[in-house]
Amino acid sequence: MKLIIERAALLKALAHVQSVVERRNTIPILSHVLMRAEGAQLALTATDLDLEIVESVAAEVSVAGAATAAAHTFYDIVRKLPEGSQVEISAVGDGGALSLRAGRSSFRLGSLPVDDFPNITAGELPHSFTLAARDLRAMVDRAGFAVSTEETRYYLNGIFLHAAASDGVATLRAVATDGHRLARVEMPLPEGADGLPGVIIPRKTVGEVRKLVEDTAEDVRIALSDTKICFSFDSIVLTSKLIDGTFPDYERVIPVDNDKVMEVDSKLFAEAVDRVSTISSEKSRAVKLSLQDGMLTLSATGADNGSATEEIEVGYAAGPLEIGFNSRYLLDITKQIEGEGARFTMADAASPTIISDGSDASALYVLMPMRV
Repeated sequence: MKLIIERAALLKALAHVQSVVERRNTIPILSHVLMRAEGAQLALTATDLDLEIVESVAAEVSVAGAATAAAHTFYDIVRKLPEGSQVEISAVGDGGALSLRAGRSSFRLGSLPVDDFPNITAGELPHSFTLAARDLRAMVDRAGFAVSTEETRYYLNGIFLHAAASDGVATLRAVATDGHRLARVEMPLPEGADGLPGVIIPRKTVGEVRKLVEDTAEDVRIALSDTKICFSFDSIVLTSKLIDGTFPDYERVIPVDNDKVMEVDSKLFAEAVDRVSTISSEKSRAVKLSLQDGMLTLSATGADNGSATEEIEVGYAAGPLEIGFNSRYLLDITKQIEGEGARFTMADAASPTIISDGSDASALYVLMPMRV
């Protein structure tokens, strides 16, 4: 294998693929990136056996072939090369080493056998549809923060994507919960998504997809089966296993009888929560909301007998209510509200509260209260 490639193009592709590679690996080949040069392209592949990313970049290939190199070391080298340089890559000898040259810099990297690199084939993916990149970004951002990190309940370690009906309209719905809060985001069901099975996309996959679609304006093609999902856009193909588990019946968690409604400026509310919570203990992060006659009083107490209060005028006409929340969870949710007004629909101090954007019904959040 022998080729010449622009440093900027190589760096961008390597930045994408090397982030999939775990820092610690018991299987040596999984710490490597696979390079396959053919025609006028270099394809870079990395995997952790659950997730695989392939990105193709233009290159001047003089000798077609394939080789592997330690992903993080390779990335660090290219990152430190001078801007605008041309990088010459070639396999040395029988493929046991890789030569990399740019200007007066020369590197030699160890290489493992190409045949050892695992091949995660997606197999048959019977369901496919297309989403605008901005819609995918919004869906991941508005639901992803609620994904659980508790490994014992592995079926909560991802976003539950499925077809659903909302007021008789077919929708594509993304749901995530960690047991303390729940995020439900929906959009009109894309063409081709009819009969979509309910699948749980792993947390790591969600994070990688979000990073990859950050700068793209292209539509993203999503294809999936009961066990795998594939995202394709630009010159990138990301394939991932799905979580093999059953997502809980989240509809049962969303209250339907809450009758106390508070409407508040989301920015003012978030800033007040942030200020007041400064004094709350790091462990509980508790903030108390006291409502009466169109006035909200936020309060918190600290472990050293310190306290803080702040008042905000709100739209509230129901009876007096005191309810406590984890301030970080409140801030995570209000950060997702793009409109000016946030709507809190409550029942009492012990029941789940619904939080939504007053001007956008496509996202709904449920937050469990805490004793304060």
